[in-house]
Amino acid sequence: QVQLVESGGRLVQAGGSLRLSCAASGRADSSRAMGWFRQAPGKDREFVAAISWSGTSTYYSDSVKGRFTISRDNAKNTMYLQMNSLKPEDTAVYYCAARPSLSSVVYYTEENKYAYWGQGTQVTVSS
Repeated sequence: QVQLVESGGRLVQAGGSLRLSCAASGRADSSRAMGWFRQAPGKDREFVAAISWSGTSTYYSDSVKGRFTISRDNAKNTMYLQMNSLKPEDTAVYYCAARPSLSSVVYYTEENKYAYWGQGTQVTVSS
């Protein structure tokens, strides 16, 4: 079993920056592909960014590409999402997700591919 805990969400003005963290615990191995998803009020949860367990492969949704950066520190069992040039439409609860992965370069963009989820952290961007 893997536990995921997100942190770093808060209220920020449009144009500002935030860094979200996702700390993993439970199993010692770090061979997990991970990703970030978000859910805005009244909308379905959507994919934001994904990273392979080695960190060498990443992928972003079109809505955040060029503004957000996903990264991970396997020594700390932590994944990050650096969010720059934030817009009001980025307002959402952000969730991290993880799944075991045998490949160092594969990432996953579909929700149903992930086995573990955090509880979410609220990001609110004011205009």
